[in-house]
Amino acid sequence: MKRAIVAFLAISSTVLAQVASAAEMKTILVFGDSLSDGFMLQRTEAYPALLAKKLHAAGLNFQVTNASAAGGTTEGGLDRLPPHLKHRIDIFILELGINDAFRGLPVDQIQNNLQQIIDNVKARNPNVRVVIAGMQLPNYGAEDYVSAFGKMFSDLATKNNTALIPYLLQGVAGDPSLNLPDGIHPNAAGQKILAENVWRVLEPIARELAVIPSPSEGPHR
Repeated sequence: MKRAIVAFLAISSTVLAQVASAAEMKTILVFGDSLSDGFMLQRTEAYPALLAKKLHAAGLNFQVTNASAAGGTTEGGLDRLPPHLKHRIDIFILELGINDAFRGLPVDQIQNNLQQIIDNVKARNPNVRVVIAGMQLPNYGAEDYVSAFGKMFSDLATKNNTALIPYLLQGVAGDPSLNLPDGIHPNAAGQKILAENVWRVLEPIARELAVIPSPSEGPHR
């Protein structure tokens, strides 16, 4: 009888530990376009999957969901977002806008769409930490448009008090050895550098959140 009680307590302790571990896991949602989706690559080669490995290696208990879509635009992002708001989001990495710019969409319209995405995420997750991935346009076309587009991301970060990756493609853009033949999308080696660019901003946020108890999921359940 005594052995049975000891065995029961041991099993109960294991189950409780597993439940506690699951409860402590926080979430990161990467919401982007083909750059985050890993265009023409395996999903495991895209930077969100590489971030998951870095988090695990650092002992940080986060689940990374890559909700990116090749060809994604800010308007398309607004349409795709609602299903993801049904679950708690602790860190939201927003990487959209470059495809809008390639289409010549007015910068203020791109910014307005990105602001709506941020507002919608915050409305459902008041304690979410937002990370904005900044982008830049090649120096062609109207100079004022190129400048306004690049500045838009820092303006959004300042307005919303969010973290900013100054330029997601830093160290990758323009390097043939780090991009696919199209010269636009990073190859597997380029994705590793993107992961480092994001990690520099993400790591301190993840470490800070790792010591904060997860809030109740409330309406997301």
